[in-house]
Amino acid sequence: MHTRLAPFVEADLEIASEEFEVSAMRYGGKLDIPRLARLIYRSHATLSWFALSHAWVTVRLSKLFRVPSVVLVGGWDVAAVPEIPYGAMLTARMRRKVSWTLSAADAVVAPSEACRREALQWTSRDVTVVPLAVDTSLFLPGGAKENSVLTVAGISHQEVIKTKGVDTFIQVARRLPGTSFEVVGVESSEWMVRLRQLAPANVTITPWLSRSALRAKFQKHKVYAQFSAHEAFGLALAEAMACGCVPIVSDRGALPEIVKGVGRIVPYGDIDSATVAVAEALEESGSNAARTRVVESFSIPRRKEQLLRILREL
Repeated sequence: MHTRLAPFVEADLEIASEEFEVSAMRYGGKLDIPRLARLIYRSHATLSWFALSHAWVTVRLSKLFRVPSVVLVGGWDVAAVPEIPYGAMLTARMRRKVSWTLSAADAVVAPSEACRREALQWTSRDVTVVPLAVDTSLFLPGGAKENSVLTVAGISHQEVIKTKGVDTFIQVARRLPGTSFEVVGVESSEWMVRLRQLAPANVTITPWLSRSALRAKFQKHKVYAQFSAHEAFGLALAEAMACGCVPIVSDRGALPEIVKGVGRIVPYGDIDSATVAVAEALEESGSNAARTRVVESFSIPRRKEQLLRILREL
C-alpha cells in the first residue's frame, strides 16, 4: 500500500515479489477502501509505505481480518519540525492517527537510526532499522569529474527550499562565483522561473530527471551537497556517493549517518562552514571511500535480506 510509487517503493516491491505474490495498490482515498478490504482479506500480510492515513486504514483492516501488517516509516510521517515547518506530527489529528498506526502494526521499519528515534517519540513499541538501498550496478563512477557541485531536491513549494537546504546551497554558490553549481529536481515551470531569479549566474536549475539521466549528473559533478533541515535517509545522497561524489551534509536527521567517516558535516544553515567545506572538497579528486561505504552498508542484497526476514517471521 502506497500513495506514490517512489523509486524506493518500486525497489521494495521488486524485493518482495522475489519470494511472495504481491498485489500493489495506490491508495487515493475512501473510495478505495472496498477494494483494499478485498485485497487484505485474501492476503497473508500487508506492507504500507509511510504511516499516514492510508496506513491507518490498512492496519485497521488488517487487524479486522487478522492479517499481519508492516509499516515502513519514511520521515515526514513521524517528523515535527516547527521551525521550517515540516512534518505530519505538527497537527494533533495526524499525531493520533500515526501514533495508533505505529502501535497497532505488527512490525514497524525505519530507514535510519535518526528516523527510528523520531518514530519512538510517538510509540513505545520496537522499531527496526533497515536502511534504504542503492543499486550500485546502476549508480557507479563514470570517468573524470568536473570541478562542480550538485544537489537534488524535489521542489514544488516554498517549504522545500529550507527543508532541502536549497537556500544554503544558493548562498554558498554566491560566495564561490567561479564554481559551477546545479540544482536538480524542480517539479514545475513556475519554480524553474522562480529559482532562476533567486540563484546567481553560476547555478544551473534543472527539472526532475530519469534515473539514468540523474546518474549522469552524479558521475559528472565532483561534490554532492545536501544541506537539509531534515532527512530520514537521503537516497539521492547515497546514490551520489555510489558514483564517487565527495559528500557534504548538514548535521540534521540521518545525513551524518549516511556519510559516516567519508564526508564533511556542517551545522545546518551555517553558510560560512558550508562554503569552506565545499571549497575544500573541490580540491579532492573524488571519493572512492564514499562508494565503498554505500556498497558495504546500503546495498540491495542487504535490504532484501532484512525485509524478507521480517515478512517471513510474520
